[in-house]
Amino acid sequence: MFVHKTKINFYDCDPAGILFLGRVFEICHAAYEAMINGFKLDEDYWNNDEYVAPVLNAESHYHKPIKYGDTITVALRITNLKSSSFEISYKCINENLEECCEVKTVHVFVDKKTWNKIPMKKEISEGLSRYKV
Repeated sequence: MFVHKTKINFYDCDPAGILFLGRVFEICHAAYEAMINGFKLDEDYWNNDEYVAPVLNAESHYHKPIKYGDTITVALRITNLKSSSFEISYKCINENLEECCEVKTVHVFVDKKTWNKIPMKKEISEGLSRYKV
């Protein structure tokens, strides 16, 4: 499990001080970025000439409101790892250790020029497998 913490800013919220529903994907993506950046890859995962790993599917389920000022812990796990794709499951947990939201994203590796599916690089697969359940 990879863990990432973030504090909810007022600009992340609607006028009632509740996290705007789309912002949870930004919070989870920040955890995903932190995990990938910890892999110490030879190339820049986010900006290279060979591949991209766009989101193929995304979903979220909200259980409790996330509010302005909350510190949220994002617990990230790789729940499916294939040769060209992977699924990330995120749990957003508040300071009272209550699960507020669950998010899932599926990413697929594609050639940056042709947009055809390609196998992910071994070092990326190995990095992801450290967080596989």
